[in-house]
Amino acid sequence: MDLSAWVCPLPLRDSPNIVMGHGGGGAMSAELIEHLFLPSFGSAADAELGDSAVFDIGGVRLAFSTDSYVVKPMVFPGGTIGDLAVNGTVNDLAMAGAQPLVMSTAFILEEGTALTDIAGIAKALGRAAHVAGVRLVTGDTKVVDAGHGDGVFINTAGIGIVADGVDINPTRAQVGDVVIVSGDIGVHGVAVMSCREGLEFGTEVRSDCASLNGVVADMIATGVDIHVLRDPTRGGVAATLNEIARASNIGVALVERDLPIPADVRDACGLLGLDPLYVANEGKLIAFVPREDSDRILEAMRGNPLSAGAAVIGECVAEHRGMVVARTALGGNRVVDLPAGEQLPRIC
Repeated sequence: MDLSAWVCPLPLRDSPNIVMGHGGGGAMSAELIEHLFLPSFGSAADAELGDSAVFDIGGVRLAFSTDSYVVKPMVFPGGTIGDLAVNGTVNDLAMAGAQPLVMSTAFILEEGTALTDIAGIAKALGRAAHVAGVRLVTGDTKVVDAGHGDGVFINTAGIGIVADGVDINPTRAQVGDVVIVSGDIGVHGVAVMSCREGLEFGTEVRSDCASLNGVVADMIATGVDIHVLRDPTRGGVAATLNEIARASNIGVALVERDLPIPADVRDACGLLGLDPLYVANEGKLIAFVPREDSDRILEAMRGNPLSAGAAVIGECVAEHRGMVVARTALGGNRVVDLPAGEQLPRIC
């Protein structure tokens, strides 16, 4: 069966100006990089386009990552933009199999923002760095005019060491691999949405924001050849799985009933007309590992409180290469496509 026939082509997104969807981690983001940034950068660009770059300097394998955080509001149930900045950068390094070591932090502050708010965010950032075991070694501060920012934006960069023999890369997924998620999905996105003006869901959902380098270290210690690790942030699980399917030229088959979606997340998404697969996460990872090694990986993950709910949600298949398809509760199939932009912006 040719499942590619199930997908209607998207209209050309021929916009002369930047729109919010360009920052959503979906198809519009990919087009911006492919058609504007890479041609502009020319031979200076590295076209691997991972969340972290892995390279060798003097016989030492290093991972390097950078990211920017513009979440609104700055403080949300379970976290702040400060600990989000640390955890997000640490996780990008960890998804390359690196042990994070050092970070930079650059603050862009809006004129008029209360110093007490900035202090609270800075303290949260420092606590998160301490928990993750990374040092904050350099940084910068800029102030923009009132009305030209949104309180606090944070840019970070991080460096970590990748051990010899570790080769974790989005291109390494293989037919026969199982797909594992480390716990409940959609929690962070719903937590942020829950405290925006006019959005009350009747229950407090707290962000899953956390550094996962300890979980990854436990997984690597098993000796299993982990093929792919990714944290499903912007665009959620759907965007992450589509990117891996296309990078590795394999199909991904999900089983919807196996997806760990908490009832309050499912209810909130139903109220807003959202699909939990597309909602951002900040404390979860997705792993692709050989089927024969999945029990060892699951045992290691479930021994860590941050991944105690680890579960197999699907597998890699030879059919519908480059696509993600989910088996529904009714026994049918649906294509889980790459989102054009993001369902709701400013989640991370």
